[in-house]
Amino acid sequence: MPTQIRALAALPFLLMPGGIAIAQQTSPELDSDRPLFSLPYTPSLDESAMDRSADPCVDFYAYSCGGWMKKNPIPPDQPAWSVYGKLTNENLRFLWGILEQVGQPSTHRMPNQQKIGDLFASCMDEAAADKLGAAPLKPFLDAIANLKSSKELAPLLAGLHIAIETPGWSTMFGIDSGQDFADSSQVIAIAYAGGLGLPDRDYYLKQDLKSQEIRAKYLAHLQHIFALLGKSAALAKRNADAVFRIETALAKASLTRVERRDPYKVYHKMRRAELQSLMPSFDWNQYFERIGRPDADTLNVTQPKFFKQWQRELRKESLDNLRSYLRWQVTRAEAPYLSADFVQADFEFYSQTLRGVQRIRPRWKRCVSVVDHLLGEALGQEFVERTFSPEMKQRTNEMVQQVEKAMEEDITQLSWMGSNTKRQALEKLHAIANKVGYPDRWRDYSSVEILRGDFMGNLTRAIKFEKKRRLGKIGKPVDRGEWEMTPPTVNAYYDPQLNDINFPAGVLQPPLYDPKLDDAPNYGDTGSTIGHELTHGFDDEGRQFDTKGNLRDWWTKRDAEEFRKRAACISEQYGKYLVIDDIHINSKLTLGEDIADIGGTILAWMAWKAATASQTLQPIDGLIPEQRFFVGFAQWACENDRPENLRLRAITDPHSPAKYRVNGIVVNMPEFEQAFSCKPNQPMAPRTRCRVW
Repeated sequence: MPTQIRALAALPFLLMPGGIAIAQQTSPELDSDRPLFSLPYTPSLDESAMDRSADPCVDFYAYSCGGWMKKNPIPPDQPAWSVYGKLTNENLRFLWGILEQVGQPSTHRMPNQQKIGDLFASCMDEAAADKLGAAPLKPFLDAIANLKSSKELAPLLAGLHIAIETPGWSTMFGIDSGQDFADSSQVIAIAYAGGLGLPDRDYYLKQDLKSQEIRAKYLAHLQHIFALLGKSAALAKRNADAVFRIETALAKASLTRVERRDPYKVYHKMRRAELQSLMPSFDWNQYFERIGRPDADTLNVTQPKFFKQWQRELRKESLDNLRSYLRWQVTRAEAPYLSADFVQADFEFYSQTLRGVQRIRPRWKRCVSVVDHLLGEALGQEFVERTFSPEMKQRTNEMVQQVEKAMEEDITQLSWMGSNTKRQALEKLHAIANKVGYPDRWRDYSSVEILRGDFMGNLTRAIKFEKKRRLGKIGKPVDRGEWEMTPPTVNAYYDPQLNDINFPAGVLQPPLYDPKLDDAPNYGDTGSTIGHELTHGFDDEGRQFDTKGNLRDWWTKRDAEEFRKRAACISEQYGKYLVIDDIHINSKLTLGEDIADIGGTILAWMAWKAATASQTLQPIDGLIPEQRFFVGFAQWACENDRPENLRLRAITDPHSPAKYRVNGIVVNMPEFEQAFSCKPNQPMAPRTRCRVW
C-alpha cells in the first residue's frame, strides 16, 4: 500500500515507501548480471515466508513474515529489502531483457524501440562516461562563472531548469504545472520550494547527535564535490560553508512535512506581479520568457515565506557565494551520470551515509531506471504487451468494483456521519475514475532525439522534452487520462484532484496479485491495496477535496468533528510505536497512510466476503479462509531495513514501518481476533480499537 505525497499536496497518494529506495532494491538470490526474459512466479501466500512458531495473537507480523525475513537479508547495494522490492527487482531484470532485445541495431525496430534501446545502450557505456569526466558540466559551469549580477540570474536559472531539473530536484526553487486547487478544470503554474541538498529541512535544524553527525558528513561531501571540480582545499571549504549557510537559511523558511500535508498551507494563488513583490531581485518576467511560458501569469506559490527568504539571500550573499551554490546544485543533479569519481562521491553520501547502503547498484539497474524515468511509457508499452493480458485487466477491474461496492455500503451504514455529508461522500465515490494497468493513450516521444553514442546529450534532450511537456499544460484543459507512474512501477496511487485511483501493471503481478490462488489472499493483498487508494479520497487530506477535485469543505461541522475524533484515535495509536532507538512514528506525518491502511483492509474484507458469499470455502494448507485473507494481506509488507534507512524514513516517509502497517491494522479488526481465536487483551486483540472508515 501507498508512499509519499507531492510536496504541493496536490500530488498523488502513493502506495509503497519507495520512489528511489524501492527502485534500488534487489534480491540476494536474484542478484546476477543477467537479464530475465520471463517473470518468475512467487505465490501471493507463501507458506515458507511464515514463522508458525510465532503466536499470531502476539505478533502477527512475525507470524506472517518471520520466515521471509530470515531468508532475505538485505543485499549490500540496498537500503532495505522487501516483497515489493523483490518484485521491483524482477521487473527491472525483465525490463533489462526487453532493452537488450530492442537495443540491437537493426532496420526492424519501431521508433520507440530504437529510442529506449539506444538510450539504454548509451547509458551502459561506462568507459565513455569516464572518458568525459566533468566535461558535460562545462556548459552549465561556464554559464554560472559568467554570471555578473543577480539580475542575470533569471535567464541562467531558466536554462538550468529546462535542461537538468527532474522530479525530486530543483535548484533554488521549482516551476511546474498543476491543477488549480480552487478550480480543478484549470491547469496553472506552480512555484514550489526546493534547492536543499539534504533530504528534509529537519536535517539542518535538529540538534541531536545523529543530526549533527550527518551535517558534518554533508559538509565533507560538499568539500569533496568542490575538490572534484578543481577547487583547492581551502576554497572548497569556503564554497561548502557558503552552500550550507544558504541551505540552512532556506530550511528555516520551509514548511515541515506535516505542514505540507495541509492543502490550505500550500495553496497561495497569486499573479506574477505578486510573486515579483515577494522576490523583487529576481526578474520573473524574463524567467518565464526563457522557459517558454511568458503567458503564465497565474501561479500557486506553495510557500511564500520560502521565496521571501530567497530575496534575503540574494541581497545578503555575495555573487561568489551564489555561484558556489549554483555549481553545487548543478553538480548534484548530474553527478549520478558522470564519471566514476562523481558517481562514487554521490553514492557515498546519499546512499552509504544516509541509508547505510554498502555497495553501489550495478550499472544495468541504474540504466534501466534511467530509461523508465525518461521514456517510461515507451518502455512501459513493451512491458504491458508481455505481462498484462486483457483478462488480467478485466479481473482487476472486477475486484476494484467489488471494493467500491463495499465502500458504498460502508459509507451508507456509518453511524457517525450525517445524511448530507453521506450524500456528497457517495457522489465523490461514484465519480472516482479507475485506471488499471496502463494509459488508454500512450505518450508521444517522436520529438525526442536519442543517439546511441551520446548518453549525456540523450539525458538533456529527454529532460527538456518532459519539462516542456509539463509546462505546456499550463492554460490548457486538464488531461484526465494522464498517469504519474509508468506501467512497470510496483506501486499505486490516488490523485485527489483528478479523483482517480491508479494501479500500474507492475503492481498487478505475483506475488502481489496471483490469479493462480484463491480469492482470500488476493483480496487480502490487492483488495487491500485497492481499498487503501479509495480510502485516500476520504482521509484527513483527501476528504478536503470534493467530487470534482476542488479544495472545498463539503462536510458539516458536526461530521468533520466526528472524523477528527476518529482520526485522533489512530494518530495516538501509531504515535506510541517505536521506529528505532528512541524515535517514534511521527503519527501526524503518517496519519493519512495509517487511515488508508486500516480502512482499505476493512473494505477488502467486506468485498471478499461479498464476492464469496455463495461459495463453500475450505481450509488450505492448515489455514482457514479467513486466516488466508489476513496472511495474504500481511505478506505484502515483509521487509528488512537498515538502521540508517529507518532513521531517514522516520523523518521523510509518510508511511509507518512495515511491521506496524500489519500489526497496527489487525488490532483494529475484530474479524482478525475471531479468525485466529485470540483471547481478549492479547497484543493483537485489544479492547480499544480505532476506525474511521
